[in-house]
Amino acid sequence: MKFEIPAAPVRVKTPWEGHLGGVPMHLDYFAGTMFEAVEAVARKNPRAVAFDFMGRGQTYSHLVEMVHSCARSLRTLGVREGDRVTIAMPNCPQAIYMFYAVNLIGGIANMIHPLSAEKEIEFYLCESGSVTAITLDQFYGKFERIRQNTPLVNIVIASIKDELSNPLRTGYMLTEGRKIAKIPDDAPIIRWKEFIRLGKSCFYNYRVKRKPTDPAVILYSGGTTGTTKGIVLTNLNFNALGQQVIAANPMFRPGDTMLAAMPLFHGFGLGVCIHTMLSQGGRCILVPRFTAKSYAKLLIKYRCNFIAGVPTLYEALLRLSTMNGTDLSCLKGVFSGGDSLSVELKKKLDRFLYDHKSVIQVREGYGTTETVTACCLTPPHMFKEGSIGVPFPDTYIKIVNRESGEELPYGEEGEILLAGPTVMKEYMNHPDETAETLRVGDDGLTWVHTGDLGMMDTEGFVYFRGRAKRMIITSGYNVYPGQIENILDAHEYVQMSCVIGVPDPYKMQKVKAFVKLAAGVPANDETKQVLLAYCRKNIAKYAMPYDIEFRDDMPKTLVGKVAYRMLEEEEMARIAASANAVAAAPAPAAEPIEKGKKDKKSEKGKHRSSDKAAVPEHSPEASDRETAHTDGETTHIENGGAEVEK
Repeated sequence: MKFEIPAAPVRVKTPWEGHLGGVPMHLDYFAGTMFEAVEAVARKNPRAVAFDFMGRGQTYSHLVEMVHSCARSLRTLGVREGDRVTIAMPNCPQAIYMFYAVNLIGGIANMIHPLSAEKEIEFYLCESGSVTAITLDQFYGKFERIRQNTPLVNIVIASIKDELSNPLRTGYMLTEGRKIAKIPDDAPIIRWKEFIRLGKSCFYNYRVKRKPTDPAVILYSGGTTGTTKGIVLTNLNFNALGQQVIAANPMFRPGDTMLAAMPLFHGFGLGVCIHTMLSQGGRCILVPRFTAKSYAKLLIKYRCNFIAGVPTLYEALLRLSTMNGTDLSCLKGVFSGGDSLSVELKKKLDRFLYDHKSVIQVREGYGTTETVTACCLTPPHMFKEGSIGVPFPDTYIKIVNRESGEELPYGEEGEILLAGPTVMKEYMNHPDETAETLRVGDDGLTWVHTGDLGMMDTEGFVYFRGRAKRMIITSGYNVYPGQIENILDAHEYVQMSCVIGVPDPYKMQKVKAFVKLAAGVPANDETKQVLLAYCRKNIAKYAMPYDIEFRDDMPKTLVGKVAYRMLEEEEMARIAASANAVAAAPAPAAEPIEKGKKDKKSEKGKHRSSDKAAVPEHSPEASDRETAHTDGETTHIENGGAEVEK
């Protein structure tokens, strides 16, 4: 079955066409659903291992069998075509079974973070209208407490222990399992084993034929740029992504392994690490909870061929002594996305790979959740410093003037626009924002207006400059934090940096830098002065940080990005506290003025404007906040799972 994508009009520029290294410009796409793509792989090679979880491998035939069992059970519970089913799970087998089962019966999988706060879960359930949800036993309490405020009727409760081998199950129950509160026997839930048994009474047809362009998945936009919105994605979006990723990596072979640490509720994790591999005959090594130590252990054990992650994941890996002497010649692809990869960190990673017998470099990609995840990638044969690569097959990128919408010449900076088969269907329940983001151009293509800033060179390589919403305006100049961070990260004293804008009465905003120092570098004033002097040599005067604050670690979002909004909120709270302290301080007693004498200070004050401006009273809205945390020596990409040491 093939689903053909109409070729773009001739007037769309494609300067990257001659630099793809054999990757085709166009593909024929699978004309079916996500599950049908996986099912086709299972028919060809049923005994191949689809995924490994805590040391247990499961074949494609077992995967398909479990998907059908879950589909029958969902149908028995009353789930119908078009219904939304919420999946709040880490990277574990039950999540994969349920994801494809929802697809098989024509439903829509509503993917959410299991560590979300109760109010967030309530929002996701109400926004999507989910009547059925699945989560782990450790999160049952959150769902039960908000249940009455939502449309939720059925809660399916799974447990990590159900998918462990006997020895590991015993170890789990003596460690992580002991921390989980016991769910009352009479709780209004459906336990996993009971859920699977339900399907045995389903004797009617549960399979629904859906089109490639029908909605299949809801992912939520990250908290890094604004209010959370549900992004509705189709079967074609995910299947096209899988085929594009493999086309851009001709070294891939069926059976190759992907270390799947990125979480399922994220387009990078679900789209690249899971569906790409399962729809193309690969093998996923599921990581329910990431720590650098466990990640390295799995990488070494399985000799994985592909790894994908955000820059902070790799930054944590660099610091691990357990990686010393490890042979990484098994690696065919190392992909970085989800956040900007600094030039300096890329150099460190490339050196790390070389020192560990790998013959490849890190390849940076770029995309948005509105296109599932990546829509361009650095080709394996051609690297350009600072570039995020070239578009995938059938994907088009152009740079336009943000005000006029006119396409800009090569080398000029503007807004990045994307078009192609992975472009979302809509924002759920937000037609106005959908119309603002998805616009049909004069060329007939539907373009995603990303709000991101970048440029393209004459060979079609794209360069990401920053997110427009994160731009700092100081004294009328535009400052892009990513550019300052790249400069700071290049200094030998700096391991990682984050730059924010701080309110200023004269400049509107001023630049502040937070720095995590390299190992052994003292966090003292002498170090700060060295870095400030370095900045003065390398940064324009208007963009100079007025202060550098040292941090033991940076706050992270739950997918491992640096949570710059948390730093902004901390700074706003500090400013507000300082203003309140000044306001609360008793005014000094006025000195008596002798009769006939004037108060010269008061007189002068009549003719001089105040040199202090009002401090904003409120920090950024709660809806814009990122959930974030630090963990000392270890970076976590939290996806709600339990870690079992073997």
